[in-house]
Amino acid sequence: MYAIIHTGGKQYRVEKGDVIEVELLGIESGAVEFNEIMLFNDGKTAHVGAPHVAKCLVKGEVIGDTKGPKVVSFKYKRRKNYRRKVGHRQKYSVVKITDIEAK
Repeated sequence: MYAIIHTGGKQYRVEKGDVIEVELLGIESGAVEFNEIMLFNDGKTAHVGAPHVAKCLVKGEVIGDTKGPKVVSFKYKRRKNYRRKVGHRQKYSVVKITDIEAK
């Protein structure tokens, strides 16, 4: 049994027990529910939403926060003494999927 959820502008394929990194949710720890389910497969049939599957819920638990890899942006113009360097590290929430419910 698996589901495809939509959160933070991205889609994730999740099963029970998976640990995923999603865009920062704003909570440090505790339970979280994802109700934007794009597809739900119970092992026999696939239920495709238009745009979301009704009466389906994915429950998870926020384990903590983490940071992604550093991305460096560097601008340079030759012979003009122009250099700009900017670094960025995106923050993510680590979520463990505890249950997939279909009613």
